[in-house]
Order: sequence, then C-alpha cells, then structure tokens
Amino acid sequence: MGVLKRIRASKWVRVGLLAVILAFCSYGLALEWPQVHPALGKLRWYSLAGALAAAMASAGCMMLAWRRLLADLGSKLPVAVAARVTFMAQLGKYVPGAIWSFAAHVELGHDYDVPRRRGAASVIIALAVAVATGLLIAAAILPLSSPAVARKYLLFLAVVPVIAVCLAPPILHRLLGFALKITRQAPLDEPVSWRGLAVALGWTIAGWLLLGLQVWLLLADIGKDGAHSVLISVGAYALACSLALLLVVFPGGIGAREVILVAALAPVLPHGAALAVALVARVVTTVSDVAWGGIAFAVARSAKYGLSAAAATSAATARGAQAGRHVGKHRQAPTADQGTSSRAPEVAA
Repeated sequence: MGVLKRIRASKWVRVGLLAVILAFCSYGLALEWPQVHPALGKLRWYSLAGALAAAMASAGCMMLAWRRLLADLGSKLPVAVAARVTFMAQLGKYVPGAIWSFAAHVELGHDYDVPRRRGAASVIIALAVAVATGLLIAAAILPLSSPAVARKYLLFLAVVPVIAVCLAPPILHRLLGFALKITRQAPLDEPVSWRGLAVALGWTIAGWLLLGLQVWLLLADIGKDGAHSVLISVGAYALACSLALLLVVFPGGIGAREVILVAALAPVLPHGAALAVALVARVVTTVSDVAWGGIAFAVARSAKYGLSAAAATSAATARGAQAGRHVGKHRQAPTADQGTSSRAPEVAA
C-alpha cells in the first residue's frame, strides 16, 4: 500500500496514471474498431443509445449492491460518494493486472474513512455475489434457451451451489475472519446480515438483467431476431461476464468475455454476427465505464472546489468578525454610566 500512498500524494503521478488508463481504453477501442465498423451499419442509433443507457444503469445497480454490503460491514457512504469511489476505481480494470482496480477501490474508500480491511472485504463479497448471481441466472435460463450451451459449461454452472453456501452470512463471516487472521489483520467489526445480502442480491440481479437487455438490443438489430432471443441474451451475457470475472489475468475480461459470448450466442447467430454483437457490447460497456468515470471525476473536482470555497468563505467571515470585535473595542467611547463609575472613587476621596 506504500506505493498507493505515494500515488495519492503526488498530483503528477495521478495524472500520469490516468493517462495510462485512458491509453489502454483507447488502445482496446482501436483494436476492436475494424471488426465493429461493418456491424455498425446495421445498428439503429436508438438501439445503441438504449444499449448504452442499459449498461450505465447496470453499473449503477452494481454500485448500489456494493454500497449496501459496505454499509452492513459498518461504513455507510452517501450514494454520491459510493458512486465516486466505484466509478473512478473501475477504470483501473483496463490496466493489465486485476490488482489495480481492487486496490483503487480500497484506497479511494479509505479516503472517506472506510478501513482498508473493510473496503477489501466489501469488494470481494460484491464480486462473489456478482459471479454467483450471474452463474445462477445462466443456469436457470440457458437450459431453456440453449441446452447445448448449458451442457458445454455445466462444470462452471456446478459451482453455483458452492458459492451460494459460502455466501450465507454466518459462513461468509467465518471465511473472512479466517482470511484476515492469516493476513494478520484485525477482524471485521460487523458481519453481513441476511437482509443486507438480500438487498445486494436484488440490485445485482437487476444489473445482470439490464446487461442482458443491452445485448438483446444489439442482437435484435444485427441478427434481425425477435423478442424470443431475450432469454438467451440475458443468460449468455451473464455466463460470459461471470466467467470472465474469474479470469483475473485479462484486464476487464477482455478477450475471454467475447469468446464465451460468441459461443453462447451460436444457437441463434452465425459466428460473424455473434462476434459483431460481442465486440459492440464491449465498446458500449467501455464507453459506459469511461462516461461514469468522467462523471465521477467531475463530481469529485466540483465537490472539492465547493468544499474549498466554503472553507475559505468561512475563514474570511471568521477573520472579519474577529477584526470587527477588535475595532469595536478600540473605538468604543465610554458611556455615561462608565464615566460616573470611574470617577466615583475620586468624589468619595
């Protein structure tokens, strides 16, 4: 964490890191552009706008799920602050090495008095909830829409019950306590409650459904498919993203998500069209991440300047009031009562 402290302390290091992140995002978009461009001719502008809106709404739901888990662990952040932490940290996932996004999430939370062990635990739990929920949705939907895909990934879907048992609050608290003990960290103050877990699951399920809607809006244009492909869109994307989250070697799941999504969409789309949907979906989610990150950065700067201006105004007001009191003491003339009381001893003498 010493390196991260130095990053926070240096403005130029922060600017340089942001430039690297944006360069990786731009590089990813440039690589995908030649294959995406032909498919764009089939896409309607309102389908792209709807897909982007669905992707951004999904990211908001996932953020609210993490915020609820963090509140259960003992740190309740305002929605604006939680959004600022989440959406600025998520840009780190485009830098190779999954540790950057995770560490940024923990450190940005620590700036708002969230203990690091609590921040790390909340991110890990939110990730486990997302993976378990995504695999559960895929296990429930894919057998109905594509039995062949369900059989192909049956081994991965079989881990759903194991993850579900581990997410039960009593077992989860013991697992986290054991992990913190091994790393010589203090235990968590509060466990995740059943109610908090249920709320986080609700937000996460809503996020997955919105991501499935994003894919269906693209699939309906490129594949000229009807409403019956909604189920496979939701199941295929939940499966692809969940498995990609487990492959931490790839920044942001780049490559792995597209390969799995193309295979999952094979029953309803030719390979070329499925690849186009996967690549356009990647571009849409990347734009969503960059847009949320830019909004969070702008909000953070405006909040910082607002606090600085308020502090400066408060200090100036305090100095003015203090100066006014001093001037009043020097210029105040003695009253008649004060003059009488000051001369009274002379008369008596």
